[in-house]
Amino acid sequence: MDLFAIREWFRMRRLSRVGALGIAFAICAGVSAHAALRAIASRPEVVAEAPPPPVGYEAEEHFPGAAALYVDDPAPVPAVAGQPEETAIAGATGSIALPDLPLPPDAGDYAADASIHPAQPFSMAAASTADRSRALQCLTAAVYYEAAREPDAGQQAVAQVVLNRVRHPAFPATVCGVVYQGSEHSGCQFSFACDGSAARTPSQEYWIRAAKVAAAALGGRVFAPVGLATHYHTYAVTPRWNRSLVMTAAIGAHFFHRWQGWWGTPAAFNQGYKGGEPLPAPHPRAEAAPVLAAIPAPPVVAARVTAPAAIQPAYAQSGKPLVALPAAPRAQAQASSVVPPGYQSDDSQILDRWKDSGKPIR
Repeated sequence: MDLFAIREWFRMRRLSRVGALGIAFAICAGVSAHAALRAIASRPEVVAEAPPPPVGYEAEEHFPGAAALYVDDPAPVPAVAGQPEETAIAGATGSIALPDLPLPPDAGDYAADASIHPAQPFSMAAASTADRSRALQCLTAAVYYEAAREPDAGQQAVAQVVLNRVRHPAFPATVCGVVYQGSEHSGCQFSFACDGSAARTPSQEYWIRAAKVAAAALGGRVFAPVGLATHYHTYAVTPRWNRSLVMTAAIGAHFFHRWQGWWGTPAAFNQGYKGGEPLPAPHPRAEAAPVLAAIPAPPVVAARVTAPAAIQPAYAQSGKPLVALPAAPRAQAQASSVVPPGYQSDDSQILDRWKDSGKPIR
């Protein structure tokens, strides 16, 4: 459509000035849109970079509250030879042999007891400031690494299991001793203490949340639903010990268990808090002493004795001590400056012109 046609169309339609401005705006908008399309078409195509493939811990599937980092660790070695002990696996506590202590006469009456008894409130009233601080740090670490993303009930249940162990004679009588039990020989009762989880800086938000749960438990709050549970595992694993224990509760992603019979009753949890908390970290590794093989004694070789007839005359006196020079021959030897054969002079043999050698010049 040329300009003449447009002018004739305006004349025929008698458009107002407003209509003419609208048509002009439409033409400008079309030109601008065409220019924008050309600019978009001329832009180089931007290819989004694919995220790096997950490796290590991030590449595996984990249960809620799993440890944050795994590293290679040598095969666990039992602390005491012949003592039944099961190392913790990811998602479950370890197990340990019951103490070899005499049972009460009525212990057999508890064989079929499946009831759930709440634990007694834990008290650190007599503990020192250092013990309270270390116990809080150790219990916070256990709650964080074992149940960081669990609901409040799940975290409280984990804290209750740790404190139940502190009171049971099968376990250490300190909080840090329970949390890091077995870490000195790669036989941890809680997997995070041996798998390197603490190497990664914890999330401040989740750590504070775990610390509040730990502080409440150490202050006497009891989480009754788990009862006297001393073991737990997630739905993702099935440890061997769960067939011989009594399940007390299923909270969050964990199943909680206690021992059967008398050892799972309130009377068995009679161990008092010992105090003297160890450092809130895995215990130093107890390296086994190397076994040295017996070193055989060197063979005895008889000394070789040379026959006197085989010795040359010039070496016949070799090895014999020198005889001290008597007083009379010594004076004669000094006068002649010749030492007779077979005698040794006690006087210096340095020439007179060298006797002052090394003295300062005056």
